[in-house]
Order: sequence, then C-alpha cells, then structure tokens
Amino acid sequence: MFMEKPEKVNKLYIFILLLATTAALVAACNSSKSSTGTINIQQQGSFAVGGTVLTNPGTFDPIKHGAFNPTNQPAEGQTLHGDHAYVFYQVPEKARKLPLVFWHGHGQSARTWETTPDGREGFQNIFLRRRFPVYLLDQPRRGRAARSTKPITIAATPDEQLWFGIFRLGAYPNFYPGVQFSKQPEALNQFFRQMVPNTGPYDAQLNIDAVSGLFTKIGPGILVTHSQSGGPGWRTALKNNNVKAIVAFEPGGDYVFPQGEAPDSIKVSGRIIIPPTVPLAEFRKLTKIPIIIYYGDNIPDKPSPIPGQEQWRAFMEVAKKFREVVNKHGGDVTLVHLPAIGIKGNTHFPMSDLNNLEIANHLAVFLKGKNLD
Repeated sequence: MFMEKPEKVNKLYIFILLLATTAALVAACNSSKSSTGTINIQQQGSFAVGGTVLTNPGTFDPIKHGAFNPTNQPAEGQTLHGDHAYVFYQVPEKARKLPLVFWHGHGQSARTWETTPDGREGFQNIFLRRRFPVYLLDQPRRGRAARSTKPITIAATPDEQLWFGIFRLGAYPNFYPGVQFSKQPEALNQFFRQMVPNTGPYDAQLNIDAVSGLFTKIGPGILVTHSQSGGPGWRTALKNNNVKAIVAFEPGGDYVFPQGEAPDSIKVSGRIIIPPTVPLAEFRKLTKIPIIIYYGDNIPDKPSPIPGQEQWRAFMEVAKKFREVVNKHGGDVTLVHLPAIGIKGNTHFPMSDLNNLEIANHLAVFLKGKNLD
C-alpha cells in the first residue's frame, strides 16, 4: 500500500490548514461588510406608543356632524389622538437578546437609520444582519408621528445651506477635505430631502415619556440616540430601568449632571444652554449602565469662528465633563473622538457616512465587550 512520507503529510496538512484559515478570514471579513444578500426576518410591524387624547365637550351626532366639510367641521364630542411616537420594528431570525432602539435627531426622522443618502445600507440593515432586533422611531410631532394636540405654524423657509455647515459636511458650497460624505449631487439631494419639520411645539418631556413607554412595552434594550435626542436619552434612562445601555452619536450640550456638579452654562450661537441637574441619588442610575459617546471630525480643540464647528467643540467639552462625573461616581462612560482613534472624516451623521460600516464595527466591539450582544 502506498504511503506518503511523514514530511509530505505534514506539508499537506499545513497547506489544508492554511486554506481553511484563509477561508475563515475571508468569511469573517465578508460578514462585516454590507451585503445585498437575504435578511431573514422573523417578525416585523409598527405601532404607536405614548401620546395624549383631547376630547371636546358635547355629544357627537353622526347625522348632523357626520359629513366631511374641510372649512367647517363641528367639534362637539370629538376626540384627537396625538403626541405619540411611531415605531417600526424588525426581529431577525436567531435574534440577539437585546434590541437596538434608534432615536433620531433634530429635523430628522427614523429615515436617519435607513438607507444612506448615497444608497448604501444604514444601521437598520447593518445591525439586522448581525441579528439585533431593531426599533426605529419617529418621536412625537415628527415624521409618521405627525399628529399633535397643539398647533404650530410650519414655515417654508430655505435653510439647507445652514444645516450643511451645522452638520459638518463643510462650509457651503465646499465639502471639508476628506469628509466621509458622497460628493455625488444626488447624495446631497437625498440628504436634504430626509429633513422633516416639527408638526407641533418641541416638547422634550413628551418625547421622554413616549420612548420610556416604548421600553416598558418591549422590555430591556439598548438606546441609540443622535444629536437632539441625546439629552432626552439620558432622562429616558433615568425614568426607565429597561434601558440597559446608551449609545449616543454626537449629543448636544444638555447632558444631565448631579446637583452641585454641573459645568457652567454654554453660550453657542446666541443661545445659552444650562445643563440640567438631578439629585445625586437619581443621577447614580446612569452609573449602572454602559454608555458610549461618539463625536466625528472637524471639531476644533480651540474656539472657532465657524459656527458649524464651534457648537460641537463646546458640546464635546461638556461630554468630557459628563464622562468625568459619571465615572467618578462609579459609572462606565466611554467617549470616542473618532479622528483620535484613526477614523477620520466623519460628519454629524456617522451612521450614514461612507465609512458607516467601520463605525458599526466599532460599536459592535463595544457591545460585545459589555456583554450586550
């Protein structure tokens, strides 16, 4: 019987092992890339949560008052359901234990987390592929949660070049060098078209109550905030113990501090921001959960005459103080300035920038390290 010599057998074994290792590495790399392959969804749906009901006095008469007249609708005995959040959710097969609850920022909706302006997968699909259940919400009086119990006049004001700067794409019409935003005109067109107005007066407490109601309904989960929702996000965690971690992308300056330990007020673009405070016993709730905060590029370390940069410099300084205070009281806050760790060019929307997969990978490592996956 023919037998291979031992040294040939060893070489063959090593060769096969190298092939297997290479295949495993390729598979691992491919698993971290955005894909157009099938996503297997076990369950999906939508619902409203939170909100209020207005009821007018009197009795509704379906005959007398039942005809629609847009110029004169009798209101006797009728109700108005409004001020709720709209939630769309998807649960993949073999889902991980904790869902991600995605909360948008100012002038935005759940669209923030969906397909990117240049047509790639956003965090909704990226994390579905990693088997996280995802909940995308439109906060009260925004997007698909449009109906408000209080009126507001919505002005049709051209303002997109202002937001181009505040969102740190650049100083219009010029993009910042190396910015992680597509230079294709259609990408900017799509970006501007994802902005939505408030349909009622902005009310942070209304939003907190609605998102807390969401966590009461779905149970434990991870809250992912962006920009304006960062401040209400801290308070949602104080209100509801089902918030098991917070991921905050570029929150504003309204961080929560314990009484007597807040920084000075912040003056930004003519606004005065005074960080809110709570009793230390309540604040300690934030020390019981992992928190990670992300800020992107083009944020100076010294005061800047460029408004779109200066406000984020001020906000990140408050973030550093927040991290210091929370961790001093035994908490677990990680503050990530992306260019400082070699991830460069990010705008105010790292979840949809050209390198959003790299951002997702960093977040996934954090979640795994905190046993949140």
